[in-house]
Amino acid sequence: MGYSGVEGLALLIVLFASLVQALLGIGFALLAAPLLYLLDPGYVPGPVLLLGFFLAACMLLGNRRPLAWRRPLPAMLGRLPGAWCGALILGLLPSAWLGLLLGACVLLATLFSYHRRALPCSARNLAVAGFCSGLMGTATSVGGPPMALVYQSRSRHEIRDELAAFFFLATPLSLLLLLYRGCLPLEYLLSTLKLAPAVVAGYGMAHALQGRFEQGRPRRLLLLLSLLAAAWLVGVSLWRLVGFNAVSAT
Repeated sequence: MGYSGVEGLALLIVLFASLVQALLGIGFALLAAPLLYLLDPGYVPGPVLLLGFFLAACMLLGNRRPLAWRRPLPAMLGRLPGAWCGALILGLLPSAWLGLLLGACVLLATLFSYHRRALPCSARNLAVAGFCSGLMGTATSVGGPPMALVYQSRSRHEIRDELAAFFFLATPLSLLLLLYRGCLPLEYLLSTLKLAPAVVAGYGMAHALQGRFEQGRPRRLLLLLSLLAAAWLVGVSLWRLVGFNAVSAT
């Protein structure tokens, strides 16, 4: 099974994004989605969601601890209506508008994360974060930032274990809704499977690096790369919209 140049770049992106999420508990879609969208819009949202689900499964299997589902349960319930709304929005958006929405979501999430405006990890806040995660995650594949805002006051181990459980249990709903709405082309399934080895490699590297890094440095690098990727994506999407409108006007 060979890889094209674009698929080779996608492998590197997925590898690094998987490494970051396995270390910090968050960051896979925040980093991978805008970069993969620039390579091929077909990677977003379905393939990125599927790869994120695969990464969550790897993290849960590697932890060898009971599934930490009790605290994020309100968020899982809140994700149900959010995912439905996200699937409806996605069906109405053309490609350029989806890119603009994705870039804007990543930009806002990066700015909020930079200022560390953490919210209390209460059941109400978790339910609201779950709804926003379902809406953003299903429409753009970036569903982690709302949960990260609520979980910033928790320990890194709690973030990693509980968010892995949340994405493992909640992501299949988004995938089923995308499939039902016809927004998950089956021809991208092979492309997604070709990127799966990068998820395993990224998780393996993170497992080997546990306890050997300063938590703040990867987080700052994640935010910087996410900011640059999102800004570039917004610029490209605006250029496409302006170009499309100019062509339509002529």
